[in-house]
Amino acid sequence: MVDTKKSLRREIQYANLDELVADAQRLVSLNATTTGNWSAGQIFEHLARVMEKSIDGFETPPLPWIVRLGMRIFLKNKILNQPMSPGFKLPKRAEAEIVADPIDEQKSLDHLKRAVSRLKSETERKPSPFLGRLTLDEWNQLHTRHAEMHMSFLSES
Repeated sequence: MVDTKKSLRREIQYANLDELVADAQRLVSLNATTTGNWSAGQIFEHLARVMEKSIDGFETPPLPWIVRLGMRIFLKNKILNQPMSPGFKLPKRAEAEIVADPIDEQKSLDHLKRAVSRLKSETERKPSPFLGRLTLDEWNQLHTRHAEMHMSFLSES
């Protein structure tokens, strides 16, 4: 198991989710390797699942309201506007919902493309289990920062 806090990572910043899709397609064509614990397919699938859950709703119960309130007040701006740090351990109950077993890269890339397309065409969003209600723009920012962190583990060489 790789200590993801110490892994070599690419420095990337996406202006929007279309840039994420273009980067993912390019990395698949380069047969990119990973410096973390998940394969490219697992990364794409995880991102797609979280994106779809923001539209369809999360099965995992949200954090207690007081924790969500604290996160909204003290961490929301940082989470939406600054790079995310690796090494966050999901609660066990959330892993089954959004963490993927090994999966074919192309299949998961196609899923990621569909998820981004849904985000662009559907306006309904469910509350975040961590931050509560977010606007469309805030959800897109959250997805973009989240994608940057995971995609940084894919190496071009």
